[in-house]
Amino acid sequence: MNRSKIVTGILAFAAMSSCQSSKVRISGRLVGSDARTVYIEEVSPRGDSTLPVDSVVLDDKGNYSFELKKIPSTPTLYNLSYDGESIPLLIEAGDRLTINSAGSLARNYTVEGNEESMLLREFNLAYVESAERLNDIAAEYARCESEEELERLARSYSRAYLRIKQDQVEFIVKNKSSVAAVYALSQRLPGDRYLFNGSGDAIYYRTVADALEERYPESPYLTSLRSEIAQLDAMQTLSAEIVESGFPDLEISNMYGKKVRLSSLKGAVVLVDFWSPSLGNSNALNADLKELYDKYHDRGFEVYQVAIETSKPVWINTVQEQRLPWISVCDLRGESSLALTLYNIRKLPANYLIDRKGDIVAKDLYGTSLEEQLDKLL
Repeated sequence: MNRSKIVTGILAFAAMSSCQSSKVRISGRLVGSDARTVYIEEVSPRGDSTLPVDSVVLDDKGNYSFELKKIPSTPTLYNLSYDGESIPLLIEAGDRLTINSAGSLARNYTVEGNEESMLLREFNLAYVESAERLNDIAAEYARCESEEELERLARSYSRAYLRIKQDQVEFIVKNKSSVAAVYALSQRLPGDRYLFNGSGDAIYYRTVADALEERYPESPYLTSLRSEIAQLDAMQTLSAEIVESGFPDLEISNMYGKKVRLSSLKGAVVLVDFWSPSLGNSNALNADLKELYDKYHDRGFEVYQVAIETSKPVWINTVQEQRLPWISVCDLRGESSLALTLYNIRKLPANYLIDRKGDIVAKDLYGTSLEEQLDKLL
Protein backbone atom coordinates (compact mmCIF):
# COMPACT_ATOMS: atom_id res chain seq x y z
CA MET A 1 0.00 0.00 0.00
CA ASN A 2 1.21 3.49 -0.79
CA ARG A 3 2.88 5.08 2.26
CA SER A 4 1.06 8.41 1.79
CA LYS A 5 -2.30 6.61 1.76
CA ILE A 6 -1.42 4.88 5.04
CA VAL A 7 -0.51 8.22 6.68
CA THR A 8 -3.66 9.82 5.30
CA GLY A 9 -5.74 6.94 6.66
CA ILE A 10 -4.15 7.21 10.11
CA LEU A 11 -4.78 10.98 10.23
CA ALA A 12 -8.38 10.53 9.11
CA PHE A 13 -8.95 7.86 11.75
CA ALA A 14 -7.38 10.10 14.43
CA ALA A 15 -9.58 13.00 13.39
CA MET A 16 -12.67 10.79 13.44
CA SER A 17 -11.71 9.39 16.86
CA SER A 18 -11.15 12.91 18.20
CA CYS A 19 -14.55 13.98 16.93
CA GLN A 20 -16.24 10.92 18.41
CA SER A 21 -14.53 11.34 21.78
CA SER A 22 -15.93 14.84 22.21
CA LYS A 23 -19.48 13.47 22.15
CA VAL A 24 -21.49 12.54 25.23
CA ARG A 25 -24.60 10.40 25.46
CA ILE A 26 -27.00 10.80 28.40
CA SER A 27 -30.00 8.50 28.62
CA GLY A 28 -32.29 6.90 31.15
CA ARG A 29 -35.85 6.70 32.43
CA LEU A 30 -37.83 9.19 34.52
CA VAL A 31 -41.16 8.06 35.99
CA GLY A 32 -43.65 9.23 38.60
CA SER A 33 -44.62 12.57 37.08
CA ASP A 34 -46.87 13.92 34.33
CA ALA A 35 -44.08 16.20 33.03
CA ARG A 36 -42.88 15.17 29.56
CA THR A 37 -39.79 17.31 28.82
CA VAL A 38 -36.22 16.97 30.13
CA TYR A 39 -33.77 19.87 29.85
CA ILE A 40 -30.00 20.13 30.09
CA GLU A 41 -27.99 23.32 30.59
CA GLU A 42 -24.33 24.17 31.07
CA VAL A 43 -23.28 26.00 34.26
CA SER A 44 -20.65 28.74 34.02
CA PRO A 45 -17.29 28.13 35.77
CA ARG A 46 -18.22 30.70 38.44
CA GLY A 47 -21.59 29.02 38.95
CA ASP A 48 -23.49 32.30 38.54
CA SER A 49 -25.20 31.66 35.19
CA THR A 50 -26.46 28.85 32.97
CA LEU A 51 -26.68 28.28 29.22
CA PRO A 52 -29.48 26.13 27.75
CA VAL A 53 -28.04 23.23 25.74
CA ASP A 54 -30.85 20.89 24.70
CA SER A 55 -34.23 19.42 25.59
CA VAL A 56 -35.98 16.13 24.74
CA VAL A 57 -39.45 14.69 25.23
CA LEU A 58 -39.93 11.44 27.15
CA ASP A 59 -41.45 8.53 25.30
CA ASP A 60 -44.54 6.70 26.61
CA LYS A 61 -42.43 4.68 29.07
CA GLY A 62 -40.47 7.67 30.38
CA ASN A 63 -37.30 6.99 28.40
CA TYR A 64 -35.14 9.80 27.07
CA SER A 65 -31.77 10.29 25.36
CA PHE A 66 -29.41 13.23 24.76
CA GLU A 67 -26.39 13.35 22.48
CA LEU A 68 -24.14 16.31 23.23
CA LYS A 69 -21.27 17.38 21.00
CA LYS A 70 -18.02 19.32 21.52
CA ILE A 71 -17.85 18.51 25.22
CA PRO A 72 -14.54 19.46 26.97
CA SER A 73 -12.10 16.72 27.94
CA THR A 74 -12.14 17.79 31.60
CA PRO A 75 -15.25 17.46 33.82
CA THR A 76 -17.70 20.32 33.26
CA LEU A 77 -20.77 21.13 35.32
CA TYR A 78 -24.23 20.74 33.80
CA ASN A 79 -27.77 20.67 35.22
CA LEU A 80 -30.37 18.09 34.22
CA SER A 81 -33.87 19.49 34.86
CA TYR A 82 -37.23 17.75 34.95
CA ASP A 83 -40.58 18.67 36.46
CA GLY A 84 -39.24 21.85 38.11
CA GLU A 85 -36.27 20.13 39.79
CA SER A 86 -32.59 19.99 38.82
CA ILE A 87 -29.64 17.77 39.56
CA PRO A 88 -25.97 18.62 38.94
CA LEU A 89 -23.83 16.50 36.63
CA LEU A 90 -20.12 16.56 35.84
CA ILE A 91 -19.60 15.52 32.24
CA GLU A 92 -16.46 14.99 30.17
CA ALA A 93 -15.83 14.03 26.56
CA GLY A 94 -16.65 10.44 25.70
CA ASP A 95 -19.05 9.82 28.61
CA ARG A 96 -22.01 7.46 28.40
CA LEU A 97 -24.24 8.34 31.34
CA THR A 98 -27.38 6.63 32.55
CA ILE A 99 -29.62 8.66 34.86
CA ASN A 100 -32.84 7.22 36.23
CA SER A 101 -35.38 8.55 38.70
CA ALA A 102 -38.71 7.55 40.22
CA GLY A 103 -40.71 10.38 41.80
CA SER A 104 -38.76 13.46 42.82
CA LEU A 105 -35.69 13.89 40.62
CA ALA A 106 -33.74 15.94 43.18
CA ARG A 107 -34.31 13.46 46.01
CA ASN A 108 -34.31 10.11 44.27
CA TYR A 109 -32.04 9.63 41.28
CA THR A 110 -29.25 7.28 40.26
CA VAL A 111 -26.33 7.99 37.93
CA GLU A 112 -23.89 5.62 36.24
CA GLY A 113 -21.06 6.09 33.76
CA ASN A 114 -19.04 8.93 35.29
CA GLU A 115 -17.08 8.86 38.55
CA GLU A 116 -17.33 12.62 39.09
CA SER A 117 -21.12 12.63 38.63
CA MET A 118 -21.46 9.70 41.03
CA LEU A 119 -19.44 11.62 43.65
CA LEU A 120 -21.59 14.67 43.02
CA ARG A 121 -24.73 12.63 43.62
CA GLU A 122 -23.32 11.37 46.93
CA PHE A 123 -22.73 14.94 48.08
CA ASN A 124 -25.83 16.53 46.58
CA LEU A 125 -28.45 14.17 48.01
CA ALA A 126 -27.05 14.59 51.54
CA TYR A 127 -26.78 18.36 51.13
CA VAL A 128 -30.34 18.80 49.83
CA GLU A 129 -31.72 16.80 52.74
CA SER A 130 -29.70 18.83 55.28
CA ALA A 131 -30.68 22.17 53.74
CA GLU A 132 -34.35 21.17 53.89
CA ARG A 133 -33.89 20.36 57.57
CA LEU A 134 -32.58 23.90 58.14
CA ASN A 135 -35.58 25.32 56.29
CA ASP A 136 -37.96 23.29 58.44
CA ILE A 137 -36.33 24.56 61.66
CA ALA A 138 -36.45 28.15 60.39
CA ALA A 139 -40.14 27.81 59.47
CA GLU A 140 -40.92 26.38 62.91
CA TYR A 141 -38.99 29.23 64.53
CA ALA A 142 -41.04 31.81 62.60
CA ARG A 143 -44.31 30.32 63.94
CA CYS A 144 -43.16 29.85 67.52
CA GLU A 145 -44.00 32.32 70.31
CA SER A 146 -42.53 30.58 73.37
CA GLU A 147 -39.16 32.02 74.45
CA GLU A 148 -38.04 28.63 75.73
CA GLU A 149 -38.99 26.93 72.48
CA LEU A 150 -37.31 29.69 70.45
CA GLU A 151 -34.05 29.08 72.29
CA ARG A 152 -34.32 25.34 71.67
CA LEU A 153 -34.92 25.86 67.97
CA ALA A 154 -32.00 28.29 67.71
CA ARG A 155 -29.70 25.69 69.24
CA SER A 156 -31.06 23.04 66.88
CA TYR A 157 -30.42 25.29 63.90
CA SER A 158 -26.84 25.97 65.00
CA ARG A 159 -26.14 22.26 65.51
CA ALA A 160 -27.62 21.38 62.10
CA TYR A 161 -25.63 24.15 60.41
CA LEU A 162 -22.35 23.00 61.95
CA ARG A 163 -23.10 19.40 61.04
CA ILE A 164 -23.52 20.38 57.38
CA LYS A 165 -20.22 22.22 57.38
CA GLN A 166 -18.43 19.29 59.04
CA ASP A 167 -19.87 16.89 56.45
CA GLN A 168 -18.81 19.20 53.63
CA VAL A 169 -15.29 19.58 54.98
CA GLU A 170 -15.00 15.80 55.20
CA PHE A 171 -16.26 15.38 51.61
CA ILE A 172 -13.98 18.11 50.26
CA VAL A 173 -10.83 16.80 51.92
CA LYS A 174 -11.60 13.21 50.95
CA ASN A 175 -12.26 14.16 47.29
CA LYS A 176 -9.96 17.16 46.93
CA SER A 177 -8.80 16.28 43.40
CA SER A 178 -12.38 16.04 42.16
CA VAL A 179 -14.40 18.79 40.49
CA ALA A 180 -17.21 17.62 42.77
CA ALA A 181 -15.20 19.22 45.62
CA VAL A 182 -15.36 22.57 43.76
CA TYR A 183 -19.13 22.23 43.63
CA ALA A 184 -19.24 21.43 47.36
CA LEU A 185 -17.20 24.55 48.16
CA SER A 186 -19.66 26.84 46.41
CA GLN A 187 -22.97 25.66 47.87
CA ARG A 188 -25.31 28.10 49.59
CA LEU A 189 -27.36 27.54 52.71
CA PRO A 190 -30.72 29.17 53.52
CA GLY A 191 -30.08 32.78 54.56
CA ASP A 192 -26.33 32.65 53.85
CA ARG A 193 -24.30 33.92 50.91
CA TYR A 194 -21.84 31.01 51.02
CA LEU A 195 -21.01 28.28 53.49
CA PHE A 196 -17.28 28.66 52.89
CA ASN A 197 -16.53 32.38 52.82
CA GLY A 198 -14.48 33.06 55.94
CA SER A 199 -10.79 33.90 55.78
CA GLY A 200 -10.01 30.68 57.65
CA ASP A 201 -11.67 28.68 54.86
CA ALA A 202 -9.03 29.67 52.29
CA ILE A 203 -7.14 26.49 53.20
CA TYR A 204 -9.94 24.38 51.68
CA TYR A 205 -9.86 26.35 48.43
CA ARG A 206 -6.07 25.95 48.27
CA THR A 207 -6.25 22.25 49.00
CA VAL A 208 -8.75 21.68 46.19
CA ALA A 209 -7.00 24.05 43.73
CA ASP A 210 -3.61 22.38 44.19
CA ALA A 211 -5.01 18.85 43.83
CA LEU A 212 -7.21 19.82 40.87
CA GLU A 213 -4.31 21.48 39.06
CA GLU A 214 -2.33 18.26 39.29
CA ARG A 215 -5.20 16.08 38.03
CA TYR A 216 -6.94 18.48 35.62
CA PRO A 217 -4.44 21.23 34.70
CA GLU A 218 -6.76 22.52 31.94
CA SER A 219 -9.86 22.74 34.14
CA PRO A 220 -11.76 26.05 33.76
CA TYR A 221 -12.59 25.89 37.48
CA LEU A 222 -8.99 26.59 38.48
CA THR A 223 -9.38 30.26 37.53
CA SER A 224 -12.45 30.77 39.72
CA LEU A 225 -10.76 28.89 42.60
CA ARG A 226 -7.65 31.06 42.43
CA SER A 227 -9.84 34.18 42.30
CA GLU A 228 -11.71 33.04 45.41
CA ILE A 229 -8.41 32.36 47.20
CA ALA A 230 -7.16 35.85 46.35
CA GLN A 231 -10.39 37.37 47.69
CA LEU A 232 -10.21 35.39 50.94
CA ASP A 233 -6.56 36.34 51.37
CA ALA A 234 -7.46 40.00 50.87
CA MET A 235 -10.24 39.69 53.45
CA GLN A 236 -7.81 38.18 55.96
CA THR A 237 -5.33 41.00 55.32
CA LEU A 238 -8.00 43.67 55.72
CA SER A 239 -9.37 42.01 58.85
CA ALA A 240 -5.88 42.10 60.34
CA GLU A 241 -5.71 45.81 59.59
CA ILE A 242 -8.90 46.76 61.43
CA VAL A 243 -8.13 50.11 62.98
CA GLU A 244 -7.77 50.35 66.74
CA SER A 245 -11.14 52.02 67.06
CA GLY A 246 -12.82 48.87 65.83
CA PHE A 247 -14.24 49.18 62.31
CA PRO A 248 -13.11 47.11 59.27
CA ASP A 249 -11.10 49.35 56.98
CA LEU A 250 -11.86 49.53 53.27
CA GLU A 251 -9.74 50.72 50.35
CA ILE A 252 -11.76 50.82 47.13
CA SER A 253 -11.37 52.76 43.87
CA ASN A 254 -13.53 55.74 42.96
CA MET A 255 -14.76 56.43 39.43
CA TYR A 256 -11.40 57.96 38.49
CA GLY A 257 -9.50 54.83 39.51
CA LYS A 258 -8.06 56.36 42.67
CA LYS A 259 -8.25 54.15 45.77
CA VAL A 260 -9.87 55.84 48.76
CA ARG A 261 -9.28 54.42 52.23
CA LEU A 262 -12.13 54.61 54.71
CA SER A 263 -9.73 55.21 57.63
CA SER A 264 -8.50 58.39 55.89
CA LEU A 265 -11.76 60.00 57.09
CA LYS A 266 -10.92 59.46 60.75
CA GLY A 267 -12.00 62.42 62.85
CA ALA A 268 -15.23 62.93 60.91
CA VAL A 269 -18.63 61.35 61.50
CA VAL A 270 -18.83 58.88 58.62
CA LEU A 271 -21.77 57.03 57.12
CA VAL A 272 -20.55 53.86 55.36
CA ASP A 273 -23.41 53.33 52.93
CA PHE A 274 -23.94 50.20 50.81
CA TRP A 275 -26.26 50.55 47.81
CA SER A 276 -26.99 49.21 44.34
CA PRO A 277 -27.39 51.55 41.36
CA SER A 278 -29.75 48.94 39.88
CA LEU A 279 -32.27 49.07 42.74
CA GLY A 280 -35.33 51.14 42.00
CA ASN A 281 -35.25 53.00 45.33
CA SER A 282 -31.66 54.27 45.01
CA ASN A 283 -32.68 57.65 43.63
CA ALA A 284 -35.10 58.44 46.47
CA LEU A 285 -32.69 57.25 49.20
CA ASN A 286 -29.80 59.24 47.75
CA ALA A 287 -32.00 62.32 47.41
CA ASP A 288 -32.82 62.16 51.15
CA LEU A 289 -29.17 61.58 52.00
CA LYS A 290 -28.08 64.56 49.90
CA GLU A 291 -30.27 66.85 52.03
CA LEU A 292 -28.57 65.62 55.21
CA TYR A 293 -25.15 65.82 53.58
CA ASP A 294 -25.73 69.46 52.62
CA LYS A 295 -26.89 70.22 56.15
CA TYR A 296 -24.12 68.49 58.10
CA HIS A 297 -21.11 68.24 55.79
CA ASP A 298 -19.55 71.53 56.95
CA ARG A 299 -19.88 70.33 60.55
CA GLY A 300 -17.82 67.19 59.88
CA PHE A 301 -20.17 64.69 58.24
CA GLU A 302 -18.80 62.45 55.46
CA VAL A 303 -20.36 59.69 53.35
CA TYR A 304 -18.31 56.74 52.09
CA GLN A 305 -20.72 55.10 49.67
CA VAL A 306 -19.96 51.60 48.37
CA ALA A 307 -21.78 50.63 45.17
CA ILE A 308 -22.53 46.93 44.73
CA GLU A 309 -22.34 46.63 40.97
CA THR A 310 -20.48 44.76 38.22
CA SER A 311 -20.95 47.30 35.41
CA LYS A 312 -18.72 50.36 35.60
CA PRO A 313 -20.82 52.37 33.09
CA VAL A 314 -24.03 51.70 35.06
CA TRP A 315 -22.38 52.78 38.31
CA ILE A 316 -20.71 55.94 36.93
CA ASN A 317 -23.79 57.03 34.96
CA THR A 318 -25.98 56.67 38.05
CA VAL A 319 -23.54 58.65 40.21
CA GLN A 320 -23.39 61.43 37.61
CA GLU A 321 -27.12 61.48 36.88
CA GLN A 322 -27.95 61.71 40.59
CA ARG A 323 -25.10 64.19 41.16
CA LEU A 324 -23.84 62.44 44.25
CA PRO A 325 -21.45 64.82 46.06
CA TRP A 326 -19.72 62.41 48.47
CA ILE A 327 -17.09 59.68 48.15
CA SER A 328 -18.45 56.98 45.84
CA VAL A 329 -16.46 53.78 45.36
CA CYS A 330 -16.98 50.38 43.73
CA ASP A 331 -14.84 47.25 43.28
CA LEU A 332 -17.11 46.02 40.43
CA ARG A 333 -17.50 42.56 42.00
CA GLY A 334 -21.22 42.85 42.66
CA GLU A 335 -22.46 40.42 45.28
CA SER A 336 -18.94 38.96 45.53
CA SER A 337 -17.61 42.26 46.91
CA LEU A 338 -15.27 41.76 49.84
CA ALA A 339 -16.84 44.79 51.54
CA LEU A 340 -20.15 42.91 51.92
CA THR A 341 -18.39 40.11 53.76
CA LEU A 342 -16.36 42.39 56.02
CA TYR A 343 -19.47 44.30 57.11
CA ASN A 344 -21.76 41.24 57.15
CA ILE A 345 -24.22 42.80 54.71
CA ARG A 346 -27.13 40.46 53.94
CA LYS A 347 -29.38 42.80 51.97
CA LEU A 348 -29.32 46.23 50.33
CA PRO A 349 -29.50 49.05 51.11
CA ALA A 350 -27.53 49.02 54.38
CA ASN A 351 -25.30 51.42 56.28
CA TYR A 352 -23.13 51.90 59.38
CA LEU A 353 -22.58 55.18 61.23
CA ILE A 354 -19.09 55.78 62.67
CA ASP A 355 -18.46 58.56 65.22
CA ARG A 356 -15.45 60.90 65.42
CA LYS A 357 -13.53 58.43 67.62
CA GLY A 358 -13.96 55.70 65.03
CA ASP A 359 -16.57 53.62 66.85
CA ILE A 360 -19.57 52.14 65.05
CA VAL A 361 -22.54 53.64 66.88
CA ALA A 362 -25.55 52.68 64.73
CA LYS A 363 -26.67 50.64 61.76
CA ASP A 364 -29.27 51.06 59.00
CA LEU A 365 -30.34 54.62 59.78
CA TYR A 366 -32.36 56.61 57.26
CA GLY A 367 -34.29 59.85 57.18
CA THR A 368 -35.31 61.23 60.59
CA SER A 369 -33.45 58.51 62.54
CA LEU A 370 -30.18 59.37 60.81
CA GLU A 371 -30.75 63.10 61.28
CA GLU A 372 -31.33 62.63 65.03
CA GLN A 373 -28.05 60.74 65.37
CA LEU A 374 -26.14 63.35 63.40
CA ASP A 375 -27.54 66.08 65.65
CA LYS A 376 -26.18 64.22 68.69
CA LEU A 377 -22.78 63.41 67.20
CA LEU A 378 -22.13 66.80 65.60
